[in-house]
Amino acid sequence: MSRWMEMQKDELERQYSPSHWSQRMSGDEVIKAHVKALKEGTNRAQSVAQTLLNVPYGEGEGEKLDVYLPTTTSLDVPLVIYIHGGYWQFLSKEESGFMAVPLVHKGVVVVAVGYDIAPKGNMDLMVSQVRRSVAYVIQQYSHISGLYLCGHSAGAHLAAMVLSTDWSQYNVTPHIKGAFLVSGIYDLQPILSTYVNEPLKMTEEVALRNSPSQLVQQLKRSSSNCDIIVAVAQNDSPEFRKQSEDYYKALGSAGGLKVTLVDVPNTDHFNIIEQLVDGNYQLTQLLLTMMEKI
Repeated sequence: MSRWMEMQKDELERQYSPSHWSQRMSGDEVIKAHVKALKEGTNRAQSVAQTLLNVPYGEGEGEKLDVYLPTTTSLDVPLVIYIHGGYWQFLSKEESGFMAVPLVHKGVVVVAVGYDIAPKGNMDLMVSQVRRSVAYVIQQYSHISGLYLCGHSAGAHLAAMVLSTDWSQYNVTPHIKGAFLVSGIYDLQPILSTYVNEPLKMTEEVALRNSPSQLVQQLKRSSSNCDIIVAVAQNDSPEFRKQSEDYYKALGSAGGLKVTLVDVPNTDHFNIIEQLVDGNYQLTQLLLTMMEKI
């Protein structure tokens, strides 16, 4: 029996309430501070980068993305797609440009993807949207030197689903060179009975088909050449940490994949991603190294 199946509902809710585990401030305060930090970082990015905002990648109202362009005239640039978190029901691309601040100076394009959060969007739709956004970016920016993904929390789940895509129905085959999966959820079953699922209304069947932990063999077929970093915060909850550790182990056991687990000290679920606004931050440095920009 899975460990989480033995937990009482209130303990599961506590484990899957990231704000409960921050040691910096109270739950409400850490969420407010998180939104503020992301917005301020995104405002800074829009002041230092050339931007293309609200670019449609599909027909849906929520199917838009923001592009942060470096000042370089070179076409041979790496491109990072950022997929935001917010438990599939909060945040948007409007607060998701912050990591462009240190990257555009290094000649990197950053794309922040929007998708229809719950209750408007369901899990199948969100997964479909982020996959289509990646296909669109590849078609528009075919000249780039490398495609990289970064996702936080729910966004790390969606990025892992992108890595697990069967691209045969998309008219493109993205060669994703690297992926940063930050404080993600890779098995959706434990959250079915928690408050997180109330707006999502996932059944067990939906949760299983959208759990990256169930799709490791497909990921191996689609993304075998991808350098995958699974990052987790020191002060993530034990269950969040276990999600990252178990997914890392599953990818490692598949064989033939380059995957690294990074346990980021002195961070919680929120500032582990907020600090990507800083060029000297551990994860920013890892990303720049991966892109050969250091």
